[in-house]
Amino acid sequence: MAVGSIPLEQKSGELRGLYEEAMQEGAEYQGLSEKEARYAASQWTMIWRRFRRNRFAMLGGVIVLVYYVLALLANFVAPYTLQTRFPKQTYLPPQPVYFFDEGTLRPYVYEVESSYDEDLRRVFTRTDKKIHLEFFAKGEPYKLMGLFKTDVHLFQAPGGIVAILGTDRQGRDMFTRILIGGQISLTIGLVGVIMSLVLGTVLGIVSGYYGGLVDEIIQRLIEVVRAFPSIPLWMALSAAVPKDWSQIQTYFAITLILSLIGWTWLARQLRGVVLSLRESDYIMAARLAGASDARIIFKHLVPATIGQIIVVATLSLPSMILAETALSYLGLGLRPPTTSWGVLLNEVQNLQSLALYPWVFSPAFVIVIVTVAFSFLGDGLRDAADPYTV
Repeated sequence: MAVGSIPLEQKSGELRGLYEEAMQEGAEYQGLSEKEARYAASQWTMIWRRFRRNRFAMLGGVIVLVYYVLALLANFVAPYTLQTRFPKQTYLPPQPVYFFDEGTLRPYVYEVESSYDEDLRRVFTRTDKKIHLEFFAKGEPYKLMGLFKTDVHLFQAPGGIVAILGTDRQGRDMFTRILIGGQISLTIGLVGVIMSLVLGTVLGIVSGYYGGLVDEIIQRLIEVVRAFPSIPLWMALSAAVPKDWSQIQTYFAITLILSLIGWTWLARQLRGVVLSLRESDYIMAARLAGASDARIIFKHLVPATIGQIIVVATLSLPSMILAETALSYLGLGLRPPTTSWGVLLNEVQNLQSLALYPWVFSPAFVIVIVTVAFSFLGDGLRDAADPYTV
């Protein structure tokens, strides 16, 4: 007997591990052989077992989760607000935080003084004065998750400044701006993927299920959309957004643009899956039982392809984030005072800033980390979605 294209005998180690896990998960597996335990588990149980064995996928999932939690609580975690400026600390280098003071856990930073050198460039000198951080301290008011007004921040430096990632040309804390900017960049990716998933799932399944003229029309539409280069098409559609629109209107316009272009990949993949599923025994049985097309699609085909949908969604999220970043970087997406990672990069896109103040490009490293994390997570989900193949 073979699983996929690999003989079952070559997978004894994998089977033994799954069997041991099955024995630990419930008494319903007691008395089963290794092969029986492997096939007795549900599809989602098998996917989870395979996924958690992939350490890189688990790491990527943890990083992605941390990113979204920080974005959700950004105003609380950030020590300042987007409007906070320190005019005397423009282009302040990143400050190290010292956690132990004379053997006691008491985080602090050193106070810095600013002056000008002979070239009229601002320079900073560290003093011997320690500024201890206060946790859950009161600072500038904000709305937590856009709902509750409060002034409590995770940490503050009373009487000084704590700039973990330095400041920009206006003396604004880069750590604060990256955290709050992540709210826009990450939610645009999430909302855009959800919208493209709905469109791609419906059109892909309908195309594969009905075939014929319906399939031809949908496939030709996909080919027309995919024939245009992505970046020029994004630029053209974004440039059509009126300049006098509010930031909220621009936000939803960018999300809609990314969604209208990103659905084709999912639709093509689901069409291929449904073409094979529509001739399966349980679909034929549903038809003979008198089930309507809508019931067959939503009751049988959509659940059967949910694993593929989740994998495509995970792999599409970084593409959406990069698309928003590219549009905002080119000045065709979101614009100040709205803050996103693309807007932050747009503000520091000259080589002189890179040479003199490299820390202002820290949003680029944040984007790289989240993109790689999504890739690890997507690859792990893709491998786990087919739990019967090693």
